[in-house]
This record gives sequence, C-alpha cells and structure tokens, in this order.
Amino acid sequence: MDDHWKDDVYRKRAELARRLHEPMARLARLCAAVWGDRQRLNDLLAAGCGGIPHAVSLYALDSAGVQISDNVDAEQVTSGHFGRDRSQRPYMKEPLPPWGFLLSEAYISLTGRPSLTALHIVRAGETEIGFLGADFDLRDLPVAAVLSEESREWRQVKGDPSIRSGVFLQQRVESQMDRDIIQAQAILENLITERGMFQVVIHFSSSRATGWFIDDPFRYHIFDQEALADPDVCLLYSPQPWPADALIPPESVKPMLDAMRELRLADQTIYLRSASINIFNGMVSLTFSCDGTHYMSCDEFLNRQGNFWSAIGGPA
Repeated sequence: MDDHWKDDVYRKRAELARRLHEPMARLARLCAAVWGDRQRLNDLLAAGCGGIPHAVSLYALDSAGVQISDNVDAEQVTSGHFGRDRSQRPYMKEPLPPWGFLLSEAYISLTGRPSLTALHIVRAGETEIGFLGADFDLRDLPVAAVLSEESREWRQVKGDPSIRSGVFLQQRVESQMDRDIIQAQAILENLITERGMFQVVIHFSSSRATGWFIDDPFRYHIFDQEALADPDVCLLYSPQPWPADALIPPESVKPMLDAMRELRLADQTIYLRSASINIFNGMVSLTFSCDGTHYMSCDEFLNRQGNFWSAIGGPA
C-alpha cells in the first residue's frame, strides 16, 4: 500500500475520537466524585459502559497508571485486574493532549489482538488524580465506509540486500518456460482475455504461473510448465466476457506479455524473475533478479516513457 492508507487511517481515527471524547469526558467527571472507592467506581463504570460505543472494557487508573477499579463492561465485572500496573503499556507512554483525551495508536494487546485504548484525565478540581480508560478490539469497530483507491503510480520496492549485493555474480539460467515462452505467453493471453483469469503471477525462473479466475475468485490455480506448453489446458475454463469494470483493456494483454518476455530475455544479469497482471487494479508488478520489485499501471508499463523505464537503466 502507498501512503494514501495513512490518510484513511487518520480520518477513521478522527471520526472515532469525535464519537468518544464527550462520553468519556462526561464519565470521567462522574468518576471523580467516587474516586478511590472500588465498588462505587465499578458500579459507575458498569452504568456508563453503554455510552462508550464499542468498548470492550472500562477501568480507572491512578496517576501512576495503577488500576483502582476492576475491568467493567455492560454485562460483567472482571476481577483480577485491580492493582494492575498499566504504566508500561503502549497507550500510557503516549503524550496526552492538553485537552486531556487520548485515542492511542493501535497496538497488539496481551491477548494478541490489534487494539486501541482511549484515556481521559480524571480531575478533582484542578488536580489530576488519574485516568479513565476504555479498551477497544479492532474487530468490533466499524470500518471506513469507503477505502481510497490503490495508487497506480510507479513504485519501486527494494528486496533482500543479500541478493542485491551478489547480483553481478549471477547469471540467468534458461528455464523450461524460457525455451517455450511464446507458447506459454499465448496460453496465458487466452486464459486472461477469453477465460476469466483476472490476476496472474508468472514465475519465469521456476516455469509456472498462478492464476485467479472470475468464476472462482477465492482459489488460485497453479499452471506448471506442462500445462503452459499445452493449449488444451484452456478447454478446462469456460469462456467469460471481458468485465466492464476492468481497468486494463483486453487488447493490452498481449503487449504487456510481450514486454515481460523482452525484460526476461534482454539481459543475462538483470532479468525479470516474476511478474503479475491484475486487470481490475489496472496494475502490473515486476520482480527482477536483484529482488527489486516495481509496481505500475498498465499504461505506464506500455508507454515505455515513465519512471520505470528510466529506473531499469540500473539494478531494480
């Protein structure tokens, strides 16, 4: 994912913080009146839990981060947490904003679940006496209504440094697919354009391909070199119309496969090891012998004038 996901996370966190701030502040004010009384705090937290949406549990902490209530939710009080020192938990180490409310960064809980914690300062007059805490399991939180579209701009991801350091000591060994690459390419083109394969990963060095089909999208199909050398394999898959929402037009599939073949065979040191096409994303990925991977749109790949074609002047 590119950095756009961070914007989505920021908006989601801001939305959640807006929903939690006022009910947390209201409950924190009520807690101040019974501070130090374990039973009355438990009762108050149980009564107020319904006003904190999606909370797994509520609890009270003293100013040192030691728990002075039990863990409370709308249905039960969970004993065993009274006296627990939470001062070293991730949410206790984040700086609390001046307005006294914090929605923590996501962290992995002691039970192994991705979680969030909201904290609100509890004050007696002007004196800070502790915190009201609310834990949230990310499974229980509503998801963003719309995720931003995956960026189709060129991206390069560097691979294993140990492979990169030895790239000029290696040389491409001709694979079975290399020897019959035009036949394999023609079969893959038919599967994509006529038979509903919407994503394929082509492993040139190990002479195989992995494909996903529109009529069976949750399972991948493995095509070894024997299958990629026999056009009869196409008969196993029903003809499918080209999807209206595919970002790659069918006439671009063959030129993309041609360009991948070119990158595979052009150089004996820096050569294409694997590649993928996804017609709905409109994207291709290319992984080279130095373990560097490039992601880009079909259009950029085919126009041969973008950042990728400039970048492959050296190691990927």
